[in-house]
Amino acid sequence: MERRLSAILSADVVGFSRLMGLDEVGTLTSLKAHRRELIDCKIAEHHGRIVKVTGDGMLVEFPSVVNAVACSAEIQLAMPGRNGDVPQDRRIEFRVGINLGDVIVDGEDIFGDGVNVAARLEGIAPPGGIAISASVRDHVGDRLGLAFEDMGERELKNIDHPVRVFRVLLDGARMASEGPSLEASSLPSKPSIAVLPFTNMSGDPDQDYFADGLVEDLITSLSKVAGLFVIAKNSTFTYKGKTVDMRRIAKELGVRYVLEGSVRKAANRLRINGQLVEVPSATHVWADKFEGAVEDMFDLQDRLTESIVGAIEPSLRRAEIERARRKRPDSLNAYDLYLRALPHAHANTPADTEKALRLLDEALRLDPNNAAAHGYAAWGHEQRFFRGGFHPEDRAAALEHAHMALSIGANDAQALSIGAFVHANITRDYEGAIGVLDRALKLNSNSALAFGFSALANAHSERHEKAIEHAMKALRLSPFDPLNYHPYCALALAYLFTDRFADAAAYSTLAIQTNPNFSVSHA
Repeated sequence: MERRLSAILSADVVGFSRLMGLDEVGTLTSLKAHRRELIDCKIAEHHGRIVKVTGDGMLVEFPSVVNAVACSAEIQLAMPGRNGDVPQDRRIEFRVGINLGDVIVDGEDIFGDGVNVAARLEGIAPPGGIAISASVRDHVGDRLGLAFEDMGERELKNIDHPVRVFRVLLDGARMASEGPSLEASSLPSKPSIAVLPFTNMSGDPDQDYFADGLVEDLITSLSKVAGLFVIAKNSTFTYKGKTVDMRRIAKELGVRYVLEGSVRKAANRLRINGQLVEVPSATHVWADKFEGAVEDMFDLQDRLTESIVGAIEPSLRRAEIERARRKRPDSLNAYDLYLRALPHAHANTPADTEKALRLLDEALRLDPNNAAAHGYAAWGHEQRFFRGGFHPEDRAAALEHAHMALSIGANDAQALSIGAFVHANITRDYEGAIGVLDRALKLNSNSALAFGFSALANAHSERHEKAIEHAMKALRLSPFDPLNYHPYCALALAYLFTDRFADAAAYSTLAIQTNPNFSVSHA
């Protein structure tokens, strides 16, 4: 029997029998819609595997504990918005239990104490809530910016030992879904964001300048992200000190996303909380908290800007991908097709590469000047060349698209990064690639993607210290990025070439856990 350590998520619908008694067809239709439009997408996004579905229940396996908790939190935070127009007694709510434990693998199924504990945790979770074991709590730490309540040791049915249980506190991050929804036609086709003035919670007017300076830095840094429409400070600051419904702000400014936050001073410490909301769906895309010493205020402001922008960019990308998935196939434009290609490009398996290339070809047919699409097309053809038989036509196509990405995307950090790395992989000119990647990082010093590709290029050029530095920067900027197998691979190479074999093996394992289907990591 095969055994492995896994994060196990068990979920079911609260009061499913009662809901079915009220309206069988309506309940099943709603449940299928939630799965199709939200749950299955989130599970795939966080690299989970649906083991089984049993009526109202679901068992999911994750290679990462952090991914399991992040996935369940995002689902639970999205559900109030999806239930907004549904009568209270007909709303579908989920209970979720998560455990880290040893499982027995039998074909596609898993069994064992680890699974049983997850199922029992789900049974004691509150409606709309998440209950986790102590091992899960320890592994998550502070990585997700979530708070936890210690519920103490519990005796769980048919489990022969007490289990210490924690509840994930989601209430502070929930957003009411009231008022009419925004019309999609009032929003730009590409992501648009307004950064609102951060609230000064300390009661000290002298802290206003710090909060305002932080917001100004955020707006400036976000403006450097290619393809992102950012509302200017002069417009967003008209809302300072006012209590205005977020939906109204989004409608008046014509944006899909709103970033808001607060600053609080306590003794000699500053704490900053931030949250990014997709307003039409009332979904929290990202939330986190940061703190530091008052003495290092301006250094803290720089670090906060870097961390927030680094986290927001991939969070926006994930939200935009999910939005494109929800659109009907007959209403897709070039940007939607490009977004739909990204998860397949990031998965980086031969089958996913084929799917990505088909979508990118169609996107480029509609918009031949999309530099980022050329970059990802170059990457797809490069992967097909190296992993699909070394066909000359794939090599030529990879170089052609890389050239287009580099020429059209001269001011696009993403296009430059991908184009440079693909060109280097095929021509072995890593020195030239490093120069382009350095230029990309000057354009956007918070691009985790650029730092990840730079780490790989420097590792291949035997610039081990710079490879390690840039890999760590990529991981710090975007700790839950689906492309983190890139910096992990770079770290593995750098440590391998400097005879630190244990570290190389550890980072190779992390690369495999981040993307088990990327065969290069296994080598």
